[in-house]
Amino acid sequence: MRWDRFFDDLEDQLASEWEAERAALDTEAERLRLSRVALVERLTLLAVGDASRAGALFEFADGTTLRAVVTGVGADWAALVPEQGRTGAVIAPLWAIVAIGMPHADLLRTARPAPSRTALAERLTFGFVLRDLVRRRAGVAVHLSSGRALTGTIDRAGVDHFDLALHDPGAARRAEAVSGYRIVPFSAVAWIRADESPTLS
Repeated sequence: MRWDRFFDDLEDQLASEWEAERAALDTEAERLRLSRVALVERLTLLAVGDASRAGALFEFADGTTLRAVVTGVGADWAALVPEQGRTGAVIAPLWAIVAIGMPHADLLRTARPAPSRTALAERLTFGFVLRDLVRRRAGVAVHLSSGRALTGTIDRAGVDHFDLALHDPGAARRAEAVSGYRIVPFSAVAWIRADESPTLS
């Protein structure tokens, strides 16, 4: 009788140790998985979330904050729709996003494994979306990391910069309306508000 209890105790102890070891391995595997999660994956999970959710609070390199919903994610940028204010899309390069505030439940949800991104989404760079705005001749407000804003139309976009024809917001890009030109490096951009949404796919 005593031996039966002894073996039952050993069996219970072995099972407990096995469970503890398995839990430790699961925890370590989760830490390893999380160490490989990129911001673009977390933003993708925000974009595919429930449309009734409140937007996240985005803080940009120019000091601006914007409560917005993520509507698309490219290789190195996110398309945002502000919850309040003017209509139009906001294109935010990932390097200019300083912080993102959201409820804890959304924070945890975005840390889950993300669905696989398409090869097309991986190729849609910040330059690509700016070239789409060139094609559309959309008016833009370019917010620079310095805190300054420039309004006009993007005439052309290179690999790491774009040419901006300066004119008043809402005005058509006509020679007589243009007050000057600027070459703007991508790295100087905090965010861009476009009068119309760029093509996301």
